[in-house]
Amino acid sequence: MISAVTGLVAFDLDGTLVDSAGDLASAASALTVELGGRVLTRAQVVAMVGEGASVLVRRALTAAGLDPETPGATSRFLELYDARMLETTVLYPGIRLVLDALDPLLPLAVVTNKPEGAARRLIEALGLGRYFLEVIGADGAWPRKPDPAGLRSLEVHAGGGPLVLVGDSPIDRQTAERAGAAFVLAAYGFGAAGPAEALATPYVAAAPPDLPRVIGEALRFGRLRA
Repeated sequence: MISAVTGLVAFDLDGTLVDSAGDLASAASALTVELGGRVLTRAQVVAMVGEGASVLVRRALTAAGLDPETPGATSRFLELYDARMLETTVLYPGIRLVLDALDPLLPLAVVTNKPEGAARRLIEALGLGRYFLEVIGADGAWPRKPDPAGLRSLEVHAGGGPLVLVGDSPIDRQTAERAGAAFVLAAYGFGAAGPAEALATPYVAAAPPDLPRVIGEALRFGRLRA
């Protein structure tokens, strides 16, 4: 468990706090069919998630046999996703208890490659807004991950302690490494199916209830490094 009170923990959103794979896949497949392409499976779309909407759309169009540079495709995808964002998306089991445990101890934030408005809407709809002092999205003041600027901007809230990023994808690992932060792998997330070497970290949470213990270990490591 966490014993110190300095530092900050930032969370990825999709695949870390929430299981949004079904709604993302539904929107991406609806887009490709609307444009005259093939239906995409959930597994196909999940493998495309993690680097923001525009990258997801290009990958989806290519997989569906369409022009990846189709004008207006990203805007249309966001419209389709906005209409179904909360149809099947849920918190991973145990996440609320994790946040309840961490919230009194140190500041928490979200750093996501989802558009900031969509991220905030989802967070509020699922009753998570009170936990996070900042929500940093892909279209806000900072470049999207793996650029470390958004994560580094949170240092002002860390009280001189270390930063920890919890995420499920190689993009999250790269972001943490570039920011000098410790990376906790949410191995239960849908982005964690990538190559093991791209996700390598000594801090692995197999399920959400493991997060407080593993985050505590990462915070201690960060303090020793500093």
